[in-house]
Amino acid sequence: MLVINLFLPSLRARRLVAGTASREFLRAAGMRFTVEGLDRLPATPCVVVANHASYIDALAAAAALPPDFAFVIKKEMMHVPLAGLLLRRLGSQFVERFNRHKGGVDARRVLKLAASGQSLVFFPEGTFDETRQIGKFLGGAFTTAARSNMPVVAMAIHGTRNVFPPGSMLAHRLPIRVQILEVLSARDASQRSRELIAEAVGEPLAP
Repeated sequence: MLVINLFLPSLRARRLVAGTASREFLRAAGMRFTVEGLDRLPATPCVVVANHASYIDALAAAAALPPDFAFVIKKEMMHVPLAGLLLRRLGSQFVERFNRHKGGVDARRVLKLAASGQSLVFFPEGTFDETRQIGKFLGGAFTTAARSNMPVVAMAIHGTRNVFPPGSMLAHRLPIRVQILEVLSARDASQRSRELIAEAVGEPLAP
């Protein structure tokens, strides 16, 4: 996939290839993959927020969503060999989590991209661990949506925690399901999206 994407001039074409390759990878790995509720996605630009439980969540999201979305990802991924290059070729936006000044610069760049009409995908928990719960949501996705006048779409990713558990180097051949839950107003989406996702995946809200 990386070799093909190096030679495709169109961002949309590169994302199409990435989505197809992600689905084929899951199929070849013996992981039954299904998507529910794609018809709920707005026809206009939006911000998708999803739970984060495994390193393969972004792969599942890329396999599920149309090629209209840029992923907002922690900046550490820029430095992962090959993966960082591929993510840049797909128009991903990297955000600093630990340096306040750099994080602010990155947030303004993401906001500018959203203002241009680019749909975005966030994992607002920011990270994951072995605890089966939905962590507190950081505010970046919702601030971006509100300032760009975009709706927020709650999306639940099922099964990735069991397929590739945190701390494990082994993947298991188990089903993965992506579910588009509900389109929300940015004004009240932060808590509501978290509640919807927690209910869908059957995990409690972190205190």
